[in-house]
Amino acid sequence: MNKQELVKSMVEKMPEGTTQKTAEAALNAFVESVTTALANNDEVVLTGFGSFKVSRREAREGRNPQTGESMTIAAANVAGFKAGKNLKEAVNAK
Repeated sequence: MNKQELVKSMVEKMPEGTTQKTAEAALNAFVESVTTALANNDEVVLTGFGSFKVSRREAREGRNPQTGESMTIAAANVAGFKAGKNLKEAVNAK
């Protein structure tokens, strides 16, 4: 599902009269809010759905797949998502 398909799905589940423009604005606001929170190293918890959090990945040794040459992969902050109970149950129900 891409962004436009998600927006259409949201419109179908929102109150009658909600436009695609309104649903897209809501989605954009959600994404921006989560992005800002993670950039500030905050955790975003949506009970039952899951949580977004920033983790630190330390520097490590890796290999260039083309040459096999050893190289150091720099440390980085990475965004992660952990599914909540309701989401896990919904995914495993089918």
